[in-house]
Amino acid sequence: MTDSPVLPARPPSGADLPNPPATEQSSAPPVVAARSLLGTAWLRVRRSRIALAALAVVVLMVLFAALAPLLSALEGQDPYTTRTSPDVLDDYGTPGLPLSYYRYPSADHWLGVEPGLGRDIFARMAHGAQVSLVIALLATVVSVVLGTVLGAAAGYFGGKVDMVISRIMDLFLAFPHLLLVLSLTPILQSRLGDTALGEGSLLPIASLVIILGFFGWAYLARVVRGQVLSIREQEFVEAARAYGASHRSIILKQIVPNVMGVVLVYATMMIPTNITAEAALSFLGVGVKDPTPSWGQMLNAAQQGNWYLTDPWFLAVPAGALVITVLAFNLLGDAVRDALDPKSSRG
Repeated sequence: MTDSPVLPARPPSGADLPNPPATEQSSAPPVVAARSLLGTAWLRVRRSRIALAALAVVVLMVLFAALAPLLSALEGQDPYTTRTSPDVLDDYGTPGLPLSYYRYPSADHWLGVEPGLGRDIFARMAHGAQVSLVIALLATVVSVVLGTVLGAAAGYFGGKVDMVISRIMDLFLAFPHLLLVLSLTPILQSRLGDTALGEGSLLPIASLVIILGFFGWAYLARVVRGQVLSIREQEFVEAARAYGASHRSIILKQIVPNVMGVVLVYATMMIPTNITAEAALSFLGVGVKDPTPSWGQMLNAAQQGNWYLTDPWFLAVPAGALVITVLAFNLLGDAVRDALDPKSSRG
């Protein structure tokens, strides 16, 4: 029997080779940079075109109000000078209406002049935006501070403190808000008349800030209370208690920062509510009074002399600005609420 020839060994194919050992670099999990809550919220807001458009409108309105004196000086007009001469107002066709070249935007008066007194509409719109936004922002700050502090105290302490604050919340929420504000605003203005807040145009502004801020905190306090009831049982709060931290320190440093998302959403939704409330009160004659300009006061002036029938432009300008501003704040508030929602899958 002959021996069979010995065949050379076949080189191993790639499939036969053992898998190369994984290196440390390939097995290590990818490093993802952690984002804060506000950073995540801003990233989500940036991805929404509607939110960015609303934010742009809000920024423009704030700049329009902040730069009101500069813009009025650039136009060369002011919000208080009256023009009742026959070369500005028509004394023959429709008495009190601006002449055709003063009724609508022109080189001298960018938004025309108002009927009756001939004051510059653009200057009054700019200074009126300043008054309206200041009232809305300050009233929102008052409501947010009261609602956050009282809601956090009720949820953290519980017991009798919670019972007393909760009953006060129920009392504030039970009253019809608009009727209460309408009845109390004139009373507060008469009380503040003899104080430092009663000087000039500061009186209606201060009274509206106090009234709107004081009666707008209850809903936020209820929401914050519900959040704090669950937060106070968390481990980090128990650890702060074990280390001997005071109640004030725990509320301000441990609890309040964890409800700031809810507070921020409420604030963005409360600003347009206060803008509308100021306009409504001024329209009804219990808010900002003439000659102090505000958008609500301009609407009141348009309907008092029935000017909106013969000169709808005088009504359309402040009404349009009010609608655009409130809509922008509401859309921005919705975007902030969605961005701060931990259950959202976006971002």
